[in-house]
Amino acid sequence: MEQEEKEGPGHESHQEHQEHQMDQENQGREDRQRQQEDRGVQECAESTAQEPTGHARVADGTEDDVLPRPDADEDSDEAWDDGLIARRVSEAAAAEQAAAADKAARSGGGGGALPSTPLVYDAPLRSRLEALRELVGLSRTRLDSRTLAQAGRVLDEAAARRRHSGQHTVVALAGATGSGKSQLFNALAGVTISETGVRRPTTSSPIVCSWSDGASSLIDRLGIPGRLRRRPVQSAEAEAQLRGLVLIDLPDHDSAAVRHREQVDRVLALVDAVIWVVDPEKYADAVLHERYLRPMAGHAEVMFVVLNQVDRLPGEAAELVLDDLRRLLDEDGVALGEYGEPGATVLALSALTGDGVGELREVLGQFVAERGAAARRISADVDAAAWRLRSVYATGRRIGLSEEARDEFADRLADAVGATAAGEAAERAWLRNANRACGTPWLRLWRWHQDRRDPPTGRLPVRAQADEEATARQRVEQAVRTLSERASAGLPAPWAQAVREAAVRGAQGLPEALDDLAARAGLPPGRPPRPGWWPVAVLAQAGMTLLQVVGGLWLVGQIVGVMAPNLGVPVLLMVAGIVGGPLVEWSCRMAARGPARRYGHDAERRLREAAAGCGRARVLDPVASELLRYREVREQYARVTGAVAGAR
Repeated sequence: MEQEEKEGPGHESHQEHQEHQMDQENQGREDRQRQQEDRGVQECAESTAQEPTGHARVADGTEDDVLPRPDADEDSDEAWDDGLIARRVSEAAAAEQAAAADKAARSGGGGGALPSTPLVYDAPLRSRLEALRELVGLSRTRLDSRTLAQAGRVLDEAAARRRHSGQHTVVALAGATGSGKSQLFNALAGVTISETGVRRPTTSSPIVCSWSDGASSLIDRLGIPGRLRRRPVQSAEAEAQLRGLVLIDLPDHDSAAVRHREQVDRVLALVDAVIWVVDPEKYADAVLHERYLRPMAGHAEVMFVVLNQVDRLPGEAAELVLDDLRRLLDEDGVALGEYGEPGATVLALSALTGDGVGELREVLGQFVAERGAAARRISADVDAAAWRLRSVYATGRRIGLSEEARDEFADRLADAVGATAAGEAAERAWLRNANRACGTPWLRLWRWHQDRRDPPTGRLPVRAQADEEATARQRVEQAVRTLSERASAGLPAPWAQAVREAAVRGAQGLPEALDDLAARAGLPPGRPPRPGWWPVAVLAQAGMTLLQVVGGLWLVGQIVGVMAPNLGVPVLLMVAGIVGGPLVEWSCRMAARGPARRYGHDAERRLREAAAGCGRARVLDPVASELLRYREVREQYARVTGAVAGAR
């Protein structure tokens, strides 16, 4: 009992010590929790006082950490974020903010969801895109795929952008290392979203912030994952000002990491507009001007150039730097939107102090409210593609084949088949036939005897058949070569080459075809046709011969004494026959010149027409088809460039 009594007080003292220790641990845990909550409330109050616009949320509405905090336990379920702290500040303030946002959304403002209405291009832009599509289709067999690659990409991007929301405007913030674009991104968002710091490069992946819902498909098109999508919760007035804006903070375009530069180039090709952020030290950087601003000079209407960090410039230095920046942009060919003219907007601001950020927000809000950036971007892309294709479509000379060139080609082919010689031969044949029909019998007999006895002397030597074929082939090749040179004169290189190739293909087998046509379209078989007066001439010639025979027999009869002497009548008959025969032959020859000439001309014309028809079918028509195709693409190219008049 005594031992128990002795142990009792000690045991109770030990229990009291344990309970006291447990109370101290609980009190310490509560104190640490209260300190953590007080620290969070204090930080939130300071953040709210400095940035009263609210907190950041994931674009789909769920709350997430923007940046990892060093004092946040990643495994703890109570890891805080800006949204959680903002709700702990004041439930009444949150309720008032929600009511204001709901009222603004009902009145058309605020950051509520916008209808995902597909983008609709106006009629001129649709016409230009259709013309560009026709241009690419007509040119695929004439131009290589690399030449048409940019035009194809523009068509693909235009079709892809049209399927997405036309109520949102995607704007990228681009700049060099240390230009302060992430700081400007946070200033526009009203909350720290993109990490800033002295470490370079700071931004390693594109971060997007959307001022309204309904832009998820547009962001998906940019390839930005969900963990990098944010949306600020601001006041109704601030959100209404930038409603529909999708802002992207890009990595540095001059980053040492190749992957960062590739991301910049990829996203810049997909956004509707771009804000170039420059600083007083690197605003004249050659990489910026030569790689980006100069090639994108045609996109001035969807371009902002912001001179950041002007707080570092003393006095009037900011205006001097801004003027020099405008000068450099003008040298790059970037039109400046001054004095009411369309072009790039140039501003000076300080994202650190907030000076000029409001002006940028106002200008950006007006730009987004117009809902025309996407169409202007596509139109500028079409202009850039058309300019790159100018060398393969545009020419300052009149192209095509004139009637003079066509006639000269037909004449050369007619000479190759000997159309002129064939006509002359036909004329001579007709005259010979007339002489045979209307000449005196004695002269015809004498000519026949002379032809049989004497060789053909004093005539041109007859060329060998091989020499004639070689000469004809050379003439044909020369004719085709001259035609192709005239047809391709003034054409861009691809189309000139296509014309020459069409002419060469048509020239294959053309000499043989002309020879066959010459054989079939030459002189018709048999004798030439006789005119109606030939029988009268034949009868007259027979009468003259009969007078000679009668007069001669009369004289012979008088000589042998059979008939009474009377020299006057038989001599007169013989003289009349002797003189009248050649006179009739001469008259017939004079009368035969006209029909003979017409007959020769008809033979020459038939051969010329046959040669011209063969040349037209084999050479002229293919060449004309190429020229017609070129005229069609020139008309489409004129539509693409927006020219009123078609191609010549």
